[in-house]
Amino acid sequence: MHSAETVLFQSHISVVDDDQSFRDSMRRLLKSMDYTVAVFPSAAEFLASPEFDDTACLVADIHMPEMTGVDLYEHLIKTGHAIPTILVTAYPIDGVRKRMMTLGVVCYLPKPLVEAELIHCLELALARSQAPGS
Repeated sequence: MHSAETVLFQSHISVVDDDQSFRDSMRRLLKSMDYTVAVFPSAAEFLASPEFDDTACLVADIHMPEMTGVDLYEHLIKTGHAIPTILVTAYPIDGVRKRMMTLGVVCYLPKPLVEAELIHCLELALARSQAPGS
């Protein structure tokens, strides 16, 4: 039993990605790991959802129409909702990765995701969300 298992059953993960197949595969994977999962096709739908306040970890795509994952993360920081966030992208750019990591993103992962890397990032994000003062 790894250390994050005590957190798994209480951890709500929200996935924001405009790609339906990515949302579906993430939902299946995360549910198979006993996480509570909600998926959203846009940042606006996530921000307006009842799950927003319960989200312990956010997985967001960088390249989405209207509000990108970068825009979403910056909006969360500006509004005092520092949800531990994992950004994912099919088009990684080192300058964007460096800026996002400096702003406090937990991980910046290229698609297709490597499951072991995603699991590691989820554990980091959930540990951060459980930290005192978070």
